[in-house]
Amino acid sequence: MKPQHPYHKVASYEGKKKDIKKVVLLYSGGLDTSVLLKWIQDEYKAKVVTLTLDLGQQHDDLEAIRQKAMKFGAVKAVALDVKEEFANEYLAKGIKANAHYQGEYHLSTPMARAILAKKAVEVAEKEGADAIAHGCTGKGNDQVRIDGYILAHNPNMKIVAPVREWGMDRKEEIAYAKENGIPVPATIDFPYSDDDNMGGITWEGGEITDPGLIAPEERFLTTYTLPKNAPDKPEFVKLEFKHGVPVALNGEKLTLGALIMKLNKVAGKHGVGTFQVLEDRLIGLKNRGVYEHPGLHTIIEAHRYLERYVSTKVLNEVKETMDTRWGYFCYSAYWYDPVMDALNAFNDSVNEKVSGEVTVRLFKGQAVVVAVKSPYALAFVSFNNAEGYNFNVNASAGFIELYSLQMKIANEIKRASKGKDKKK
Repeated sequence: MKPQHPYHKVASYEGKKKDIKKVVLLYSGGLDTSVLLKWIQDEYKAKVVTLTLDLGQQHDDLEAIRQKAMKFGAVKAVALDVKEEFANEYLAKGIKANAHYQGEYHLSTPMARAILAKKAVEVAEKEGADAIAHGCTGKGNDQVRIDGYILAHNPNMKIVAPVREWGMDRKEEIAYAKENGIPVPATIDFPYSDDDNMGGITWEGGEITDPGLIAPEERFLTTYTLPKNAPDKPEFVKLEFKHGVPVALNGEKLTLGALIMKLNKVAGKHGVGTFQVLEDRLIGLKNRGVYEHPGLHTIIEAHRYLERYVSTKVLNEVKETMDTRWGYFCYSAYWYDPVMDALNAFNDSVNEKVSGEVTVRLFKGQAVVVAVKSPYALAFVSFNNAEGYNFNVNASAGFIELYSLQMKIANEIKRASKGKDKKK
């Protein structure tokens, strides 16, 4: 099938066929990257080194993916374990920012793209590759993130994005894979694709894409329990935070990566953290996605509550605004822009006192904070006068008189104005 608008390379960083001899391909083993592994060899006549990152995927078999790459022509299949780096340098920043975009999408994929591009440049430079290739579509956000982040790390690196240029749609890709004996997870009967890391699994394709259709979640949300099938008895978990980052789960000290992955299973058993979000893509289209992030959602709910408890009212108001901006910048491919450095520095400052213990109830798809303790907690309302933090109730009436002064005056003027209108 010929594309409706034949693709012409206009950006200076786009690799030309005659110049590309060796490519590092960002390889997930899914439909797009499986197909383009062969396509690059056929069309570019180039050697392909695949790169797969261990980001704590929740249902992928990374060794099987590596073996698949070698079977279908890769001259080398690089697999890097970056779980703790991803958790500590990327997800931790998201936790401190209560990461969200246009709802409860906790930005697991945008954060993963930042580390993926960084590692891709490192491997490409080490392997002496002429270009980095990826499977992003011409209608998606990831092309903006990955291309931009690669260039931020190496402005001279060339990039190849075959899906933008080959003109195949999803059905044609599946047919191409079948013709060439390439096993892929997507089929005509199962057109869904996902991105998977410890932070979350994001689903697109099929009925998910059309907001007018009901997405059949039972077909693809098979890693964890659906809320309707979750246990009838709630489970309580305790998260201990230090400087805004969880350090222990139910009293067990864990690295951040290990904690998130363990909590994924605990919260996932109760159907927690699955959301449908209708969002605005960077390139001007609307998109519906189904996102499941049981561990990260539970952590962010706990963090948001604890942060609110130890911060002043005005700081909470400013932080909420800044969190929204952080989410938009993270989603919108600005991870390596100085604006994110500034926001992260602000979040580090706010989170200096976000330490304590939070108890969360997991039940039928919900993660609800039910108790919180912190040595930095600010004063709270108590019906016991002995716990009033020297609160002088005698001052309340005077406070009310001043606090409501403008409202009182405004209504006096309003009544006087009505009286004048009646006389007229």
